[in-house]
Amino acid sequence: MVLMLDLLYPGTWASCRTSVRMREGPVGLKEFRLGAYVLEKRLATGGMAEVFVARREGAHGFVKRVALKRILPQYLKDPDFISMFINEARLAAHLEHPNIVQVFDFGEQDHELYLAMELIVGSNVNRLLRGVANREEAVPLDVALHITSQTARALAYAHRARDAEGAPLGIVHRDVSPANVLLTGTGHVKLSDFGIARVDNRSGRTDDGTVRGKLGYMSPEQVLGQDLDGHSDVFTLATVFAEMLIAEPLFGRGQDLDVLIRIRDVDLSALHRSERRISQDVMKLLELGLDPNPADRPSSSAFADAVDDVMRRRGLVRGPERLAKLLHRLALFDDAVAEERPSAPAGRPTNLLDTTGLAAELGIDVGADVPKIFRVRLADGSIVGPLNFPYLIQMVITGKIAATTPISREEAPFVPAKAVPELNRFVTSPALSWRPEEITEATRAGDLARGRLLPFVHSVSEGQVTGVLHLFDDTRRKKIYFYEGRPEFVASTDKNELLGQFLVARGHCLQMEIDMALALLPRYHGRLGDALVGLGVLRPVELFRAIRQQVRSRYLEAFRWRTGRWAFVPDVRCEEEIFPLGYDNHELMRDAAFEAHPEEIDAALRALFDKVLVRVATPVTPLAAYRPPEAWFRMLDVDGRTTLGELLSREARSGLIAADEVSRAVYLGVSCGLVTTAA
Repeated sequence: MVLMLDLLYPGTWASCRTSVRMREGPVGLKEFRLGAYVLEKRLATGGMAEVFVARREGAHGFVKRVALKRILPQYLKDPDFISMFINEARLAAHLEHPNIVQVFDFGEQDHELYLAMELIVGSNVNRLLRGVANREEAVPLDVALHITSQTARALAYAHRARDAEGAPLGIVHRDVSPANVLLTGTGHVKLSDFGIARVDNRSGRTDDGTVRGKLGYMSPEQVLGQDLDGHSDVFTLATVFAEMLIAEPLFGRGQDLDVLIRIRDVDLSALHRSERRISQDVMKLLELGLDPNPADRPSSSAFADAVDDVMRRRGLVRGPERLAKLLHRLALFDDAVAEERPSAPAGRPTNLLDTTGLAAELGIDVGADVPKIFRVRLADGSIVGPLNFPYLIQMVITGKIAATTPISREEAPFVPAKAVPELNRFVTSPALSWRPEEITEATRAGDLARGRLLPFVHSVSEGQVTGVLHLFDDTRRKKIYFYEGRPEFVASTDKNELLGQFLVARGHCLQMEIDMALALLPRYHGRLGDALVGLGVLRPVELFRAIRQQVRSRYLEAFRWRTGRWAFVPDVRCEEEIFPLGYDNHELMRDAAFEAHPEEIDAALRALFDKVLVRVATPVTPLAAYRPPEAWFRMLDVDGRTTLGELLSREARSGLIAADEVSRAVYLGVSCGLVTTAA
């Protein structure tokens, strides 16, 4: 009898010391109690809680065995974990369904919360996948369909759930993964762990931007941090369904960021290259559930109906019986309660406000500087140093050190930077180095004044041009690499745009944590993001979102330049590991119009003030593709009888929209070939 969790760490009885009362048992053995429950043994320890087999005793020999869940001691004072735990209990009051793990009781003892749940006799999909893999098998189709159907029914019930007043709760599970789909010994399916579910119509909601869900089992909108509804759960259920069919994770294993990018792009190549043939009707189910657009996916109820329809057409009506026999054949559960063996840790949960324990574990003295062992001879002959490795990397990225710059390490003779192993990758990378001769190969160039950058970027986008755009003035430089018209990599000499500064400024990390990660840069080949994930400061999906935001910020910052020049070198690809933005190109141009400096927009439009504007009848890309504010459609629907000055005056009199926004709308329209001047 095992209640399955997504296990992260092996448990020890030492963590029971808080609030758990001990007394003599009937035969002199020690008994551990929490509230009215006697704890028998630990089942599992997860990221925020641990689960025990427990029993509640009553009159006349009554005994009820349950799975008792409590928050780990280190999180007892964490309001986020407390809120999630209470949220799970509140949801339980509304969820009574044969395919959802039942919650019996919620209590508190000495400020410690606990939850008593149904103890499931069986296994879970995670163990089932491991079991068939060990025998080089796959989950039989009828079993996979049965599990998917029953889980979809559980989700459909949860998605439709209402509160006591009849208002929709708007529940989104957000963690439909193999470990949370439980399988009973009788072949039935139960969905568990609503602890991170989101509920729309209550205070203290959990959709605060915090990352929820497991790597590999998220929807694209979940990866991107967008609003979620029940269609997100349908996507993750379809992901689990696909894994059962092809006997491998749908979005692969590999590097964490690679997995997240494959989810974002809904890369289904694993389905098509699988040696396990998937029939047309089943493939249609997968394509329905895995549609990139949430609005085009079926509801959980409709998805369940579609799965059931395939089962009926195939005459597959013995799902529970077949699943039970498979579990017995694979010996995936015992009659006695057994402790689940934990899987390998996915990462160490870290309190971002307390890294002292982590520092001691890694042997890092947070208060001490990283060893300063490098010296640099600059172009004027002066020597700076000693410097630590993180500062040296910053000098490389901001253009102060080139491949030939002399570097001395630990008083050794000076050698070119490219001969220093730790620096070679950086100073020899065309994307990260800043050589004046690059610009001599440019085929187009110009001044950045008067808002001229956006029209050029629009031409690159519409022409699907590949190349690198250089921006430069006396103090800074920036490169934007385009591939077939889409920006794919942005480099900058502005230290304020470095990842560490960005993460601190946006509140993702503390400066202390950045300093710790910088100390470990050599261990992570100079990659700050990998160091932060390795330390447990950021989860991979948090790093993914942060880097995506940083690259977007770097890109849009280019449109705020008011001085300097630009030069474009065609047919150049970025050789660095790229992190595609994943944003729509036209929406980025809309955002560029929003970000542009007001004085640049005024300068760009000054010559048009007395010109009559006319809407281009058949633009290369229609205005709707840019997804502008609704008012922009009206403003840019000019009929060839209104000048820009008259348009500004008319909108100012209406009081419906600010003059600045009118200018930005026209700036986008003129720059992107949506509006022109009358002949």
